[in-house]
Amino acid sequence: MAEKLIDSFGRNIDYVRISVTDRCDFRCTYCMAEKMTFLPRQQIMSLEEIEQIARAFTELGVRRIRLTGGEPLVRRGILDSIANIGRLPNLIELTLTTNGSQLARYGEQLYRAGVSRLNISLDSLNTERFRRITRIGRLEQVLQGIDVANQQGFKQVKINTVVMAGINDDEVLNLLNFIRQRSMDISFIEEMPLGQIDDHERPLTYCSSDEVKSIIEQRYPLQQLWMKTAGPSRYFGMSDSNSRIGFISPHSHNFCASCNRVRVTVGGRLLLCLGHEHGVDLLPVLRLYPGDLEHLKQTIREAIPNKPERHYFDLSEPPTILRFMNATGG
Repeated sequence: MAEKLIDSFGRNIDYVRISVTDRCDFRCTYCMAEKMTFLPRQQIMSLEEIEQIARAFTELGVRRIRLTGGEPLVRRGILDSIANIGRLPNLIELTLTTNGSQLARYGEQLYRAGVSRLNISLDSLNTERFRRITRIGRLEQVLQGIDVANQQGFKQVKINTVVMAGINDDEVLNLLNFIRQRSMDISFIEEMPLGQIDDHERPLTYCSSDEVKSIIEQRYPLQQLWMKTAGPSRYFGMSDSNSRIGFISPHSHNFCASCNRVRVTVGGRLLLCLGHEHGVDLLPVLRLYPGDLEHLKQTIREAIPNKPERHYFDLSEPPTILRFMNATGG
């Protein structure tokens, strides 16, 4: 009988998100500080260690892996590791989260390497606004990458948009029309209160999923789709389109009861919940017992029962989780 990871609340952990780098070629205002200090090389997992982590989890019953960053495609040699992870025998889905900047160059190779789904961050279709949100990003480069990705055979190419009141909430319908024209999906996300940022005040820019849904329904009536996916999105459909609209709502519609996910940071820390620091450092185990999967798997087994029941995000208080999203793993 195949092994499973079951936490103390009876949730089956079959999905892991692994950060392969904390570096990124963008500096998105809600994700990191403009002047970031990244981890020194000796404190991050090697590509071989990342592959060992992935193998250990699949041998413990994980069937879905998402590779994240930072921006995963800026890490040298990552395509070979993606292909190695994609060949793991128990894996049924390999997903990559990307800002899209490198997709024109690597989209075809990612498909050949075994990536089945792409999540692409896109928060504005306005060139100047995109530049302001990302600080250094080029919108035309991302749009070109999206078009290249859409020409491959991925099961799903999905846009992820963090909606912020007074910043990009007026683009909800434009972004929706963008994905409808390309037969893509989209998830609208409430901003996560991780890390201390200075670009905007999160309580003032908070835009709930219900507000976004209301904007959409002024143009397109929505029908809830009772589909189960690996992630936390609640999906809705439109009668005149195959595109699906997801809402990720960590504040307004807590999804912790069905959480099947853990994360591994680029520094090798197993995070059991996005909104807590509960976790265990896997990097010392990897380096004390190189190539020994059993010690690694036992460390993971012993950690899973400590997964918290839920997070408690509170926009009225300063952030209690000071790590930025680029170090967390998507």
